[in-house]
Amino acid sequence: MLNAVQLGKISGLRVSELGLGTMNFGKPGQGHQGDWTLGIDEARPIFKAAIDHGLFYFDCADVYGVGACEEVVGSLLKELLPRSEYVLTTKVANPMGRGANMGGLSRKHIMEGVDASLKRLGHDYVDQLVIHRHPHGIRNQVEVPIEETMEALHDVVKAGKALYLGGSSMFAWQFTELQMTAEANGWTKFVSMQNHYNLIYREEEREMNPYCHQSGVAITPWSPLARGILAGAYQGGFDKGSTNRSQGNDRKRTANLYRGEMDFAIADRVIEVAEKYGKKPAQIAIAWMLGKPEITAPIVGVSKISQLDDLVAAAGITIEDDDVTYLEELYKPVVNLLSIGNS
Repeated sequence: MLNAVQLGKISGLRVSELGLGTMNFGKPGQGHQGDWTLGIDEARPIFKAAIDHGLFYFDCADVYGVGACEEVVGSLLKELLPRSEYVLTTKVANPMGRGANMGGLSRKHIMEGVDASLKRLGHDYVDQLVIHRHPHGIRNQVEVPIEETMEALHDVVKAGKALYLGGSSMFAWQFTELQMTAEANGWTKFVSMQNHYNLIYREEEREMNPYCHQSGVAITPWSPLARGILAGAYQGGFDKGSTNRSQGNDRKRTANLYRGEMDFAIADRVIEVAEKYGKKPAQIAIAWMLGKPEITAPIVGVSKISQLDDLVAAAGITIEDDDVTYLEELYKPVVNLLSIGNS
């Protein structure tokens, strides 16, 4: 069973040690991940298994399945649990249509986007609203004044439509600026950062992770398995995908994110350590992350109950210091994806 942990030191919210990422639930064929999306009937047993394991932290976004993800997630949670027994997060920022104001972090889109999300979810409020990127880091959108964004988010919280705020991938200086702007104006600050972090992409260890740890902000990394690379889905190369996701359109996205010369060598070491411990590679990758004191709750994605079972079990694995060193020592600095607008 997963434990409940505090979501950082500046909130009283508790979440499960792992969060369930729900990008792959929605309407098959709809959205950028449509070729590996599971419908509501396929998702239901996975949600039930998650709940049975003590997982009660669910992460979705408006853009996943162009709204279909929120419909499925909201419906299943209402069906399976009382509202007080789960923590629900959704996100706003990415374009939801072709209209000039249907994306970004302007007051107009935040207000309209949150209302649309709540309608799709069938909920009066979400526990946490995450901005999917920095106000100036969203492709094809204007650079909204950060004061406009922060005040609008504060108003969403004060209206009771979201209880807490979270951020996602951005530079540490940008996140600091947002926090300071909120503090200076008496507006709601972010309590979590959902950033890009795993064994083959560790650039966040330079600034964002230490800043969050020092300031009490929870870190809930996305893609802790590097889109399947650390689980063995690519078997040593991007042309060797072994899953629906790694063989489909998502392979190009994965190849754009992971460009390090040591990526697959590190993945091979994960396999070695897994064999030593009698575990699966995905379990070792998650156990490594959970062993970092600054990490609160990685966001994991699964398409099978067996995968969920393995990842939950990973929370009970302790990796010896020498093996942590072995996993980490091949890493070489890579291009910070935020600097090329690709994270």
